[in-house]
Amino acid sequence: MGSRYMQPLRITIQWCYLFFIVYLGIRFYQFVAGLRTGGVSPTERPDGIEAFLPIAALLGIKEWLFSGSLNPIHPAAVVILLSALLVSLLLRRSFCSWVCPVGTVEELLWKRGFSLFKRNIRLPKWLDFILRSPKYLLLAFFIFFIFIRMPIEQVRGFISSDYNKIADVRLLDFFLNLSGLPLIFILLLLLLSLPVRNPFCRFLCPYGALLGLFALLSPAKVTRDNKTCVACGVCSQFCPVYIPVMEKERVHSPECVGCWRCISYCRAEGALAMKLPGRKLAIPGIIFALLVLLIFCGGTIVGKVTGHWKTTITVEEYGRLLK
Repeated sequence: MGSRYMQPLRITIQWCYLFFIVYLGIRFYQFVAGLRTGGVSPTERPDGIEAFLPIAALLGIKEWLFSGSLNPIHPAAVVILLSALLVSLLLRRSFCSWVCPVGTVEELLWKRGFSLFKRNIRLPKWLDFILRSPKYLLLAFFIFFIFIRMPIEQVRGFISSDYNKIADVRLLDFFLNLSGLPLIFILLLLLLSLPVRNPFCRFLCPYGALLGLFALLSPAKVTRDNKTCVACGVCSQFCPVYIPVMEKERVHSPECVGCWRCISYCRAEGALAMKLPGRKLAIPGIIFALLVLLIFCGGTIVGKVTGHWKTTITVEEYGRLLK
């Protein structure tokens, strides 16, 4: 059986996170709707909703680097991003394939597309390489303007602004009132996810690009044993981002999302493993999964214990801003 159990385990964790995010979204909608209708919310604001504020997180990280303390406006956004970066630094881009709800939906769609069309479209290598550039360009844009162009005083001013305080509400309103070009773009992206594997994650997501750069330093890498490998090509075939695993002795690519699909479906027992430097010590699958959960969830626990989780924006202030 090898590591076949890793895929049901990973998918279970993916969907647990997806349902949790949907639950947070419903609670946040109830929180905002209550303030808008009667001025009294039937539920508390769920702090985990700040996972969808990566720009606020980057701004918060810059202020943290300058001041040594997290801003109290959207602290959970910073904690979540730092947790994802730590996961990537130690365990590849496993956040993308084990936690991220967008990755979960895209994987569901391209697998459904494979069932419908009996194949997924594989782009030529040169085109695939070109299409992966936008996510790095978007990342460079955000890094340049936030960490280089914006003075720290401007960062602090924006963080404390009324606009940023209800950035979560603005994002909610954006999705509740989708129309025009944004709606067309999202629908086309969802349709494209049927024949093409993970188009948003692979080509457009600057968040994934950032995690991939951190993952280059990860000590854990998919490693192939030349003596055991039978060169069947299954590992390369099952890789969701088309890394030619069979041609590598050790996968260093920032595109590797640590999903274990290549290891799980390897036909030669022991030919592939997630190994540390030196290629002798392999990480068991269950340990890898537990570490992903421990590091990511542990970040949330540390944030709560240290008082860097809940926003200082009161319900009254939310009500004022929403009016």
